[in-house]
Amino acid sequence: MAEKENSEGKEESEEPMQSTQPTPRFDPEALGQDLSEKNNDDAIYVDDMYGDWFLDYASYVILERAVPHADDGLKPVQRRILHSMKELEDGRYNKVANIIGNTMKYHPHGDASIGDAIIQLGQKDLLIDTQGNWGNVLTGDSAAAPRYIEARLTPFALEVVFSPKVTNWSSSYDGRNKEPVTFPVKFPVLLAQGAEGIAVGLSTKILPHNFNEILDAMIGGLRKSPINLLPDFPQGGIADCTDYNGGARGGRVRVRARIEKVKKHLLKITEIPFGTTTTSLIDSILSANDKSKIKISKIEDNTAEFVEVMVHLPSAVSAEDALPALYAFTDCEISLAPNACVIHNNHPQFLSVNDLIKSSANLTRDLLKNELEIKLGELEEKWHFASLEKIFIEKRIYRDIEKEETWEGVISAVDKGLKPYVEVFKRAITQDDILRLLEIKIKRISKYDSFRADEQILGFEEEIKEVEGHLSQITRFAVRYLKDLKKKYGKGRERKTEISRAEDGELVPFDKIVASQVVVANETLYLNRKDGFAGFSLKKDEAIEKCSTLDDIVVFGKDGVMKVMKMADKMFVGKSPLRVAVFRRDDPKVYNMVYRDGKSGRLYAKKFMIGGVTRDKEYPLFKTHSKSRIFFFSVHDSEKKNSNILVHLDQELKRVREKVIEFDFAWLEIQGRGVKGSTLTAHKVDRVVNAPRENCDQAEQGDEKKKDPPKLTQKKEQQDNSKPNATDEADKVAQEVKSQKAEPEVINENSEKTEKEQGTFDF
Repeated sequence: MAEKENSEGKEESEEPMQSTQPTPRFDPEALGQDLSEKNNDDAIYVDDMYGDWFLDYASYVILERAVPHADDGLKPVQRRILHSMKELEDGRYNKVANIIGNTMKYHPHGDASIGDAIIQLGQKDLLIDTQGNWGNVLTGDSAAAPRYIEARLTPFALEVVFSPKVTNWSSSYDGRNKEPVTFPVKFPVLLAQGAEGIAVGLSTKILPHNFNEILDAMIGGLRKSPINLLPDFPQGGIADCTDYNGGARGGRVRVRARIEKVKKHLLKITEIPFGTTTTSLIDSILSANDKSKIKISKIEDNTAEFVEVMVHLPSAVSAEDALPALYAFTDCEISLAPNACVIHNNHPQFLSVNDLIKSSANLTRDLLKNELEIKLGELEEKWHFASLEKIFIEKRIYRDIEKEETWEGVISAVDKGLKPYVEVFKRAITQDDILRLLEIKIKRISKYDSFRADEQILGFEEEIKEVEGHLSQITRFAVRYLKDLKKKYGKGRERKTEISRAEDGELVPFDKIVASQVVVANETLYLNRKDGFAGFSLKKDEAIEKCSTLDDIVVFGKDGVMKVMKMADKMFVGKSPLRVAVFRRDDPKVYNMVYRDGKSGRLYAKKFMIGGVTRDKEYPLFKTHSKSRIFFFSVHDSEKKNSNILVHLDQELKRVREKVIEFDFAWLEIQGRGVKGSTLTAHKVDRVVNAPRENCDQAEQGDEKKKDPPKLTQKKEQQDNSKPNATDEADKVAQEVKSQKAEPEVINENSEKTEKEQGTFDF
């Protein structure tokens, strides 16, 4: 086999070297193979190395830096800071610079990350008692340098965070010190403080909650009651929690600033949304003003201990109109997406707030149980030794050792003297117990007080009984512990964020604000009919109406196609459009139209509303055909207003006696925009014009009498004989219109145009 390998290697060495070698690629199936099998003993598979290194790095970032642990709610750097502060704890303040220096024994990432983390912890006002300039979460002002500020642990932190007897310890990064794996925290610090972090491939965002409500929820969790915990932000504000979904992944919370109306043109912001500062909020307002979405005259920031931002409005803008615009276009309203990713069982997991509450409540009960068991063991040991000492002294067993010459004999003599009293004790007497008895000094033996010893033993027995009672009802004990925490530390921690609720307490969402409806209409829509362009930059062309940059426009073309488009500075809408206007959702406008079907040649009338549409999608109002044509088109503000028209038939029709048909659109019901409509006539039509004004007035009066529409058939189509004879007048009007050769135009019933000025559609 060796000879074969050598021969193969010799043959390979004799082959000429290639000018270019293909770069080895990562092959999962090749992992673990001997590199010599690839005929390259010195090959280094960088892809493999990068793959391993990336996984190691990702795991390290997730577990050791960015994601908090579910048990104590702390990231590693926060845990090391608190551990370091406990080492330095003597009841007095310590300079933050000294705390940072001491923490570097445990944290390998330098002083900058430690300093940032301790500032964030101090601003939460829960675990660290601060002194000096620690910044302002309302304004975004940074804290002073670490050498100028001081800190110490709060009484709450000392009570609920630290318990060395039930803490699991591990070596620090350099092996010189011991640090806690997790603290035995008996309170969900994670939910009270909130957390945010970005790791490799995942992120976490846990919103803060109210201190007292957390304790109430924990008590409810221990009692198997429903949990409904909602976020509470230190900046206050108003929150819409209808989609909070228990804080689970995929939920959402909308938070608004609290804005008060001071005067007609003056607003005051007193509370701001979570995650914003007065500086960022003012910047967003100024940006919206620069983009002409809102109008303000000036802003004053008087924030100190409390938020006070004065928003001055122009005289033309009222506070009622500006308020929804502030919510729509600025950071006065933001949306938060909770994403509770935590380290649980040494793996990142996505949990809900309710899950975290239940887990924390059970963990607190288990920690209290462990502490009670440790305390019970200590009390039993104290009772055991106190009883041994009493018997050892009162029964003068210590005198038995005077005759013994060896140490073994001494131990044996004491053991022999205690044997008659073995049944008194709760456990067996060990050699360590005997050695401890032999360490008692003669002075203590001589001054031994039997009565005082009995009282001490009785006290131990009472404490043991009490602890055993707590252990037998550990849930009740945990509930009482949580209530005591609320009583001791809950004052001054009332809810700051108002939850949007109905009068019956049910959660209700915020009122929907449509941006296009509250934006300031500071632009004008212009139309170039000849070239077919529209937009707010065509200032030399025909002005249509006021608009904003967020509006949509609706376009009705001569080919009977409707389209909704986004407002722009310039856009093509088709040459000579029938109508171009600003489009608003749920628009009550009613459209009247008369058209000829190209396939059948019939004339149809229809009345419709736009309804729901998709932007940039073409909607035909009738079947497309080369001979299809629109004869009449008008728009009205409501259903009550309609057009009254005259349909002029071709004069060459000999069998038709009446050549003019009067038609009122009030006879039609509103239908969909795509329906065919009602047949007016099957005969050849010359033109369709608006009826004279007096005929329209008569028609409006006739609506009150509920006049029935005429029956139009293909064979005979004529006016009702009860109507005024308008044939001669109509012919006169037709001649005037025919002489004008007018282009198709939108006819507005509300205008005061004469029939001569109103549009017709000629062959």
